[in-house]
Amino acid sequence: MIHARDVRKEFDSFVALQGLDVDIEDNGIFGIIGHNGAGKTTFLKICAGLLTPTSGTLEIDGIDVIADPNALKERLGYLPEESRLYDTMTISSYLSFFGEIYGMPPRESKSRSEELLFSLKLADEGKKLGELSKGMRRKVAIARSLLHDPTILVYDEATSGLDPMTSRFITGFLRKLRDDGKMIIISAHNLFQVEEISDHVLILSEGERVAFGTMDELREEFGSLTYFIHFRIADASSLGEHLLFSPDDGGYVSTAKDIDQLNRITSEIDAAGGNVERIESRYPSLEEMLMAV
Repeated sequence: MIHARDVRKEFDSFVALQGLDVDIEDNGIFGIIGHNGAGKTTFLKICAGLLTPTSGTLEIDGIDVIADPNALKERLGYLPEESRLYDTMTISSYLSFFGEIYGMPPRESKSRSEELLFSLKLADEGKKLGELSKGMRRKVAIARSLLHDPTILVYDEATSGLDPMTSRFITGFLRKLRDDGKMIIISAHNLFQVEEISDHVLILSEGERVAFGTMDELREEFGSLTYFIHFRIADASSLGEHLLFSPDDGGYVSTAKDIDQLNRITSEIDAAGGNVERIESRYPSLEEMLMAV
């Protein structure tokens, strides 16, 4: 549950967030996207209690983030964009150190660490953190953020710079955390990933909310279904000049915005001696939505 009302953040004369309003009633994955400088990281840091807004109110999972930041931090797991680890420590000593910070009994901390390392498919081979690959370091940072079993997760670019397999694994891991009842707030430049896993998405531009909703709601807002008609024809010039199409893998592709237009195009292709090979349909992607704003 997230309720933001007129959240504004100023840095001297620069306004990073301009009166943001957001309402989400259920836990799940809340994605935040926007161009560089849109205000994503600023809002994430406010959600994590690391920045205090200039004005406005913010409630996450029943906690007044501004009035009671300590209550938030007891239930928060935060992952910054960069995995800043203590490079001279091993995985086990690093997690044990944070277990002490969280006030966890040593036995509980050790058991929880082993559980997380197993879930993240991360073997503790006694290496120093500075010797690990970027993907392994990211997994260690995620394990640290989950050590005290928080209910609220704020992740900034969780899969940034990772190889596709590691990125895919972490995406699946985030889904599992959501299914376990976590509230997860994420930002990512990988818009396909955000589109794939987010229950709600906020699009920011220059500190302002330009769109917000479920993926179905955003698709309705930014455009309806588009049909792609892939076809082959011996003589494309035999098609009417009003029919727009382009070359596509040895054939051609045309688009239609509704069923009536789809039927007209396929009928014209058939009448001209062409062959419709397949028809695909899709809604605008998050990338196309972001480009639109």
